[in-house]
Amino acid sequence: MKTVDLRSDTVTKPTSEMRKAMHKAEVGDDVMREDPTVRKLEELAADRLGKEAAMLVPSGTMGNLASLLTHCNRGDEVILGDKAHIFHHEQKGASVLGGVAYNPIPNQEDGTLKLEDIENAIQPDDIHVARSRLLALENTQNFCGGVALSPEYIRAASAVAKSHGLSVHMDGARIFNAAVALGVKPSELVAPVDSVMFCISKGLAAPIGSMVVGTREFIEEARRVRKVLGGGMRQAGIIAAAGIVALNTMVDRLAEDHRRARMLAEGINEIPGLEVKLETVQTNIVVFRLKRPDMTPTQLAERLAERGVLLFAIGNDTLRAVTHYEISDDDIAYALSAFRAIMA
Repeated sequence: MKTVDLRSDTVTKPTSEMRKAMHKAEVGDDVMREDPTVRKLEELAADRLGKEAAMLVPSGTMGNLASLLTHCNRGDEVILGDKAHIFHHEQKGASVLGGVAYNPIPNQEDGTLKLEDIENAIQPDDIHVARSRLLALENTQNFCGGVALSPEYIRAASAVAKSHGLSVHMDGARIFNAAVALGVKPSELVAPVDSVMFCISKGLAAPIGSMVVGTREFIEEARRVRKVLGGGMRQAGIIAAAGIVALNTMVDRLAEDHRRARMLAEGINEIPGLEVKLETVQTNIVVFRLKRPDMTPTQLAERLAERGVLLFAIGNDTLRAVTHYEISDDDIAYALSAFRAIMA
């Protein structure tokens, strides 16, 4: 039976070019800063995002956590969206491990946080409340359907935060998807922010790893945090080699993932009982609603899996599908045929 895996772009496997690069990678002890391939990847990542320095971490969760713990001290507060991945799907690690408080405010349908909500969430200088230290944005905004935050919005939100002395962190797990969708350089999207995490193991298809970028001073401090989190790796050039190939070969083709996500969304929207807000389908994520009282999202996902179409139920009436380089036009057609058969 054919399998169409739309659960996430994390299921992508390394390309043949990545495997060859991994095999030939020159390596050393990265904790001692002696792995030349890691250093090359970090230089490339920093250059692509217009920042001074970068650090390789095993995962996006660790990258975000290390960033928050570098920006914030115990008892400080981070302001972020109530649909943020950091808030919902990373076990609130900065709070659990670092004593950093979370102050969630509503995400709008377009993924943004209202500027007035950011302003109002910033705590006064008062011993009765936590210090507001950081604003965390997400681009693309996963659970709002993969929508991309514009450079104009990021500048405006960052300006509000910095006018009150806050730093700004960007969960840019799919920042290259946002840049491709908006037709801008990724460096333009992150210019106003102080730190960025992005994944090389999602749409860019490397097997492992994420990058944290920022100033040299920030990255040096973040290395200390990475170490205590268990993220200091040794001959990590094997991983970094695939990341270099990912950044050099896999960015421009993300537009194909976006096109196929749109194909999928438009097809789903034509099926009675399913609904997609097409204006939110800007990148490779399709979030859609099941509008039938006789079926739950989990049941729909299970029935699709029986036909080889894999995706996730993510809410009481909501499911998510994600396209990536291993999904073809024929796969989208097959998935839609499975939807139609089940919904009929």
